[in-house]
Amino acid sequence: MKVVVEADGGSRGNPGPAGYGAVVFDADRSSVLAERKEALGIATNNVAEYRGLIAGLSAAEAVGADEVSVRMDSKLVVEQMSGRWKIKHPDMIPLAAQAKSIASGFSHVAYTWIPRNQNSHADRLANEAMDAAASGEPEKPTVTPSKPATSAPGWNGAQGAPTRMLLLRHGQTPLSVERRYSGRGNPELTELGRDQAARAAKRLSARAHTESGAPGISAVICSPLGRARETAEAAASALGLSVVVHDGLIETDFGDWEGLTFSEAAQRDPELHKAWIGDTGVAPPGGESFDTATQRILKAQAEIVDRYGAGEVLVVSHVTPIKVLLRAALGAGSSILYRLHLDLASLSIAEFYPDGGASVRLVNDTNHLGEI
Repeated sequence: MKVVVEADGGSRGNPGPAGYGAVVFDADRSSVLAERKEALGIATNNVAEYRGLIAGLSAAEAVGADEVSVRMDSKLVVEQMSGRWKIKHPDMIPLAAQAKSIASGFSHVAYTWIPRNQNSHADRLANEAMDAAASGEPEKPTVTPSKPATSAPGWNGAQGAPTRMLLLRHGQTPLSVERRYSGRGNPELTELGRDQAARAAKRLSARAHTESGAPGISAVICSPLGRARETAEAAASALGLSVVVHDGLIETDFGDWEGLTFSEAAQRDPELHKAWIGDTGVAPPGGESFDTATQRILKAQAEIVDRYGAGEVLVVSHVTPIKVLLRAALGAGSSILYRLHLDLASLSIAEFYPDGGASVRLVNDTNHLGEI
């Protein structure tokens, strides 16, 4: 689906009471699909403009957009996001990175400068937000309910509004540092792992839960293991939501190979390990096969879709469950479980439609982690 995003932001004083506005139109600008505005307190014009862009891109993502045309009267934002101007100001760098991270989920994004008089809708919303900022009265982000996506992107023809799963892998643990099998063990996050969780939470806060069925993350669901729960709790706190634990999202049970490296497991059980890496029906000694894990993970997926219906949910889990969900959405064979790489604290997005259709929008995105 193609949409037009128009966004604006301003500050009365620069810095001063600031706010942003953003609107999402359909491709020919005949219908408004979503609006967003928020008072920011004291901020600069450029910060407010970037915040408006981030809100507009998030709204476009929430309505199921595939291609986005961004129109703004901020020459600075348009040129920087188009890659023609360098981003030097320290306040702009993380905002631009957040906007680029969201934009990476679309098949195409174009940025166009327009005169201010052609950006009147977003300008009005931004001024309403600045009025609230100047009054000193707190104002929650305002979002108008949008039209739910009624068909999947691409050519699969799925119909209805999907359950969009944002699939977040947990942060780093001591076992992941040493590349050891980490299944049902319960190592805590490292200091870096907690930082990864915080950065992911900051990114996800741009898709904050909204009222009255409007777009946004409506639930945070996670594996019962501590590394996933700690990562989920960081995101839930940023979103103002509570964490729901689902046992079906737990990692594969690696049995006697728990805590071993690939080489150590291969040396311990050479024939079994060789069979295991080529056959999803083979289980580690005392553990669980990928086929068995897949059955419970797909059951969890069906339960989540049934419970939450159309909208966005954040699922915080491990490598195997996320790969299984992506495999299900792609309709791929079992080899994807061995060939697909997922980084720590990476984000993937899969959609599941009520008619049984599915699509994948994003795989292994780590833009929010930056240089750490």
